[in-house]
Amino acid sequence: MFGFLKRDPIKKLEAEYGRLLEEARDLQRNGDIKGFAAKTAQAEDVAGQIEALKEQSQ
Repeated sequence: MFGFLKRDPIKKLEAEYGRLLEEARDLQRNGDIKGFAAKTAQAEDVAGQIEALKEQSQ
């Protein structure tokens, strides 16, 4: 009944994914390649979670 009040987990994960990619970009621009690789790996994990949720909802 109150489903419209429930937050969409996919949107939350997409926001986190975008934030992680921006952080990775900033690390790369500052020359921290190891930090860039770590943030990129975190972002890819979040992308996998997003894809899994999208597959579940279909």
